[in-house]
Amino acid sequence: MKHFFVILLSLIALNFLSCNQEKKEENLKKDQKEIAKENYNSKISLAQWSLHREIETGKLNPFDFPKVAKELGFSAVEWVDQLYKKEIDSMGFDAVIERWKVESEKYGIKNVLIMVDGAGDLSHSDKTKRDEAVEMHKKYVDAADYLGCHAIRVNTFGTFDADEWVENTYDGLKRLSEYAANKNISVLAENHGWYSSDPRLLIPLIDKIDMKNCGTLADFGNWCIKRTKDENWGDCAEEYPDKYEGFERLMTKAQAVSAKAYEFDADGNETTLDFKKFIQTIKKSGYDGYISVEYEHETLDERKGILATKALLLKHLNTN
Repeated sequence: MKHFFVILLSLIALNFLSCNQEKKEENLKKDQKEIAKENYNSKISLAQWSLHREIETGKLNPFDFPKVAKELGFSAVEWVDQLYKKEIDSMGFDAVIERWKVESEKYGIKNVLIMVDGAGDLSHSDKTKRDEAVEMHKKYVDAADYLGCHAIRVNTFGTFDADEWVENTYDGLKRLSEYAANKNISVLAENHGWYSSDPRLLIPLIDKIDMKNCGTLADFGNWCIKRTKDENWGDCAEEYPDKYEGFERLMTKAQAVSAKAYEFDADGNETTLDFKKFIQTIKKSGYDGYISVEYEHETLDERKGILATKALLLKHLNTN
């Protein structure tokens, strides 16, 4: 009888310990989910291009970007240099960068990266122009370092000739990345049109460069790999065959992500892009950097579009 009670007490103790362990594991999973949720919330930035219509029409002073970002619930921003053409011409490049720093610090905003559009084409077929582009981009590397950014986004439009594009882009990206490495700044090629939007060419090229600070900015949109005319923008003649498979390839080298959105239905879902698929790919890749909100359409007021994009992004980030 004595042995029976000893065994019974032992079983009760084991069951108690097992229940405690299960509760601890359950609480740990809950804590991990809450931590992940907090991380996602704190790792969403606002791309300035989302406000380009307000800025271009004069409704918004471009230097008020950090203020607006704060009002919309963001703690980090990504600057776009082409929205400051007039200011750079009138004030000078250094003064503009200094103002970015002052305004971002005033509102407690982190500077994530600079999207560079006004410094030439790193894939240009003319070596003299490509050399000029490399030199012009260096000042943006320096600016990114000064602002506390981790990267600059560059354009690699180049030519319609695939072999020539690969050769030229390798040269431009490699040389700029070598300079940027000394500043601990990454140089990121975005799928931004032409062959830059073809991961079958871009990813092997970045593999060949083989530098930790040379990678991609993976954008949900921008899948036109050939235009009808020899121009950077315009009608698309051919798109990458599978944007979701292409995005998965881009994520293998991603150091930044742009959650592009165009149109929404009554339930807040993007009607032209499958956000769930994109975000599942981000999660599977192990990426833990910033994801920027980039609303780009005219169906909604820009600020409403920004908030709709952010809400949809968080919805899928915070669900399994």
